[in-house]
Amino acid sequence: MEEKKENFVIVDANSVIHRAFHALPSLKNKKGELVNAVYGFLLVLLKITKEFNPKYLAACFDLGEPTFRKKAYDQYKAKRKKAPQEFYDQIPKLKEVLKVFNISVCEKPGFEGDDLVGTLSSSRAEAKNIIVSGDLDTLQLVDENTSVYFLSRGVKEAIIYNKNLVQKRYEGLSGDELIDFKALRGDLSDNIPGVKGVGEKTALRLIKDFKTIENLYKNIESKKIEEKTRVRLLADKAAAFLSKELSKIKRDVPMELSLNKYRWGGYDPRQVKSALEELDFKSLIKRIPGMDEEEKRSGENLKLW
Repeated sequence: MEEKKENFVIVDANSVIHRAFHALPSLKNKKGELVNAVYGFLLVLLKITKEFNPKYLAACFDLGEPTFRKKAYDQYKAKRKKAPQEFYDQIPKLKEVLKVFNISVCEKPGFEGDDLVGTLSSSRAEAKNIIVSGDLDTLQLVDENTSVYFLSRGVKEAIIYNKNLVQKRYEGLSGDELIDFKALRGDLSDNIPGVKGVGEKTALRLIKDFKTIENLYKNIESKKIEEKTRVRLLADKAAAFLSKELSKIKRDVPMELSLNKYRWGGYDPRQVKSALEELDFKSLIKRIPGMDEEEKRSGENLKLW
């Protein structure tokens, strides 16, 4: 009988905090600082830790610096509207709260947070990986050992994508094949060019037939490819391969991979209470199981769940 694996929850933190910022109304603390994104993120955190009871937990962030994708393609994400400063001001606040909860915060110059997510989820098989994200790009990481808890509407509703559900949504494509699908289709939100004139339906059909863009171009004279599509593919071949490089989440970022680094242990309830009160999140204190008055006074290290 196969031994049951412990859960490793890996949070695509920038995606979740962005989702929370746009989903929740303006919420300010007594200092007049906007804290709605932190509040929404913590709502998600409380929900997923209760649902999955993880033994290991990590939150992966972007650093806001140019990454290898920007160096490869200067127009990467160039059309994306910059969030207001009130959003960025909340990220340090969130990191401080996560540290109080003894949750590992991961960030690496030159890489996006989802590259760290990809590396952590793809580097081991001894734990069951659950990625928490509001970004469908993370579905490329889904396999037998990794699922994605996708925030489908704001921060209140989610869909858990396993291998079968990814294939159902994308007409049989696997997680890996979504990279090549996006390389052909492109992505307006990230300003990834793709192949001009090749939309979602054509991209799906081509990747179902050829699996990768490498194999597609190797068989470019195939009768399965319409002449007008072949012309478009040949005209934008360089863009297709560039788009694959931009679309692919890294799985080999140099970082600490030992599971013990991400073990989720105890926290000091006095520090948690203080951090949440500083943000005026008194209602959240009441929602954390085990945080009754006696335990808060005792100062013992507790597990959240």
